Amino acid sequence: MIVLASLVDTAEGIVNTFGIDWPMLVAQGINFLIVALVIWKFAFKNILSTIKEREKQIADSLVNADKIKLELEQTEKQQQETLQEASLEAKKTITSAQEQAKAFIESQKEDARKQAEEIISKAKIAMEQEREKVLKEAREEIASLVVLTASKVLSKDLNEDEKQKFSIRATEELNLAS
Repeated sequence: MIVLASLVDTAEGIVNTFGIDWPMLVAQGINFLIVALVIWKFAFKNILSTIKEREKQIADSLVNADKIKLELEQTEKQQQETLQEASLEAKKTITSAQEQAKAFIESQKEDARKQAEEIISKAKIAMEQEREKVLKEAREEIASLVVLTASKVLSKDLNEDEKQKFSIRATEELNLAS
């Protein structure tokens, strides 16, 4: 109780020192509460609702940003996969083209070899024909020389029938010799 009395004395001393007028203090308190309620009702509630709406918009924006970020990551991942697939396809295409080129080159080499063999074969045939022709001409020339020599050795002109007989016989002899 002594403490309570001491507090009352201190409060009276402060009231007397600062000149507090209780009815005015109570009126100011009531005015403050009325102004606070009016501000709360008309201004502060609107401000709070606006702030809550803003917070909700910001939260929604953050959620949307996270979704967009995930979609972007998925798109980038798909892009990387597509690039890898395209790279593999390109490598396969290049490999296939190289194999086709090798096969084409081998085919061309084979064709060239066949053509060369064909040309060589034709050249051999032509050479053999030319050789036969030269031999035939040489035999005919030799036969005519034999006939000419025989006619000079015999010192007489041979008739056509005799010339032909000598010619045939000389040809037969040359054929047997070769």
